Amino acid sequence: MKPSSFPEAKGFYKLSWLERIAFGSGDMAQNFIYQTVTTYLLFFYTNVYGLNPAIAAAMFLGVRIIDAVWDPIVGAIVDMRTTRFGKYRGWLLIMALPLTVLMIACFIVPDFGETGKIVYACATYVALSIVYTAVNVPYGALNAALTRDQHEVTVLTTTRMWLVNVAQVAITYGVPAFVITFAGTMDSPDARGGWLLTVIIYGVAGLGALLFSFAGVKERVVISKEEQAKVKFSDLFAEVVRNKPLRIIAFMFITAFAIMAITNSAATYFVKYNLGNENLVGYYNVISALPALIILPFMPLLRRKLGKKGLLYLSLAISFAGFVGLFVIPTDRIALIFIFQFIRSVGFGVVGAFIWSLIPEAITYGEWQTGRRVSGIANALTGFFFKFGLALGGFVPGIVLSLTGFRPELGVQGDSALFGIRLLLAALPAMLVLLLAFVVSRYHLTDAQLVEYGKEIEEKKRTVNH
Repeated sequence: MKPSSFPEAKGFYKLSWLERIAFGSGDMAQNFIYQTVTTYLLFFYTNVYGLNPAIAAAMFLGVRIIDAVWDPIVGAIVDMRTTRFGKYRGWLLIMALPLTVLMIACFIVPDFGETGKIVYACATYVALSIVYTAVNVPYGALNAALTRDQHEVTVLTTTRMWLVNVAQVAITYGVPAFVITFAGTMDSPDARGGWLLTVIIYGVAGLGALLFSFAGVKERVVISKEEQAKVKFSDLFAEVVRNKPLRIIAFMFITAFAIMAITNSAATYFVKYNLGNENLVGYYNVISALPALIILPFMPLLRRKLGKKGLLYLSLAISFAGFVGLFVIPTDRIALIFIFQFIRSVGFGVVGAFIWSLIPEAITYGEWQTGRRVSGIANALTGFFFKFGLALGGFVPGIVLSLTGFRPELGVQGDSALFGIRLLLAALPAMLVLLLAFVVSRYHLTDAQLVEYGKEIEEKKRTVNH
């Protein structure tokens, strides 16, 4: 029997399109706010704010070390507590305004000395990351709280990631366009006002989308109050030890989001210095998101036709071919570079979207093992590894730029710096794609197993309740 044929009382709920869109809007909101920061903050720090690339890289790494402690704590807290607005959705309302304010604060250049500016940059970025976790972890748990139906989870994830890519188009094309419109340039102290006006626009858009997400979803599959009382901080470590699918997914997240963060950080440098035309930044970056808008609606069908692993392997092969092309094509062949950027984006857009749909599978597996649906803890652990991947993506570019002689005050970079930028854009990500393919090969949880686990869980609940 397919999960969609189960009565809704057994947890296999079908959702309206309004609720699917509302759920996806929560991630779109976080991209308007946090992805804007992760994509452009390193460039802003080095070329506008005035930080040394090595200092900026160290700061990015330091923030992730703090996250290593904070993310699991948040995951345990959201599983141990219920807000007055719901177990997970309430956090979207409570943290929406602080997240927006801190995002804007990161792009303010204070009138301090060099040391003061470093302290301010660290303080605002750390605070933003702390608050972002308090939104991202419970939001991630919402996916598993809406339904057990695996097809519905895939549709939810597809809707979510389609809206994420709408945000990506708006960010990658819109941010440079707005900044240049407001300030005339992207990378001098004169651009500070343009950056601030731009992030205010994106912050307000993110705030509105978060509030819509809060209002539009309904939690249905959550841990009971009796089981909630039994959740302990030690479950963080126990879940890692006993839940093998969760561990493998965690390594997928580390690798995939390291790839994403490195390529996002390198793109602006590559277009400005290697291609020699900063006006192409928006056009180049938008290609990172545009292919996903076309292909993601077909992801549920592709999953049924190719299976989970088949879809991931094909997507990784396409993205690998794109990265190789970006590395070897001469920089005067701009049209060809844009074509391979499109190819790279087609493949990796599916990978980056699809792995999110695996988290509810690990949550169901853990519930089948223990009888407790610790969605917050599971999402906190994957969130930690997601941010660890972003940390590598934030740390590695700054170090490579420093080692290869990048100097932000120069309008034209030397050959060594240009080669370093290209390493970041294509060669390192291509090697990580091969590593990710190996990690995917270790994941063995099947859809048939998940249906049986869900049936057993709901049957046990029915027996206990009667």
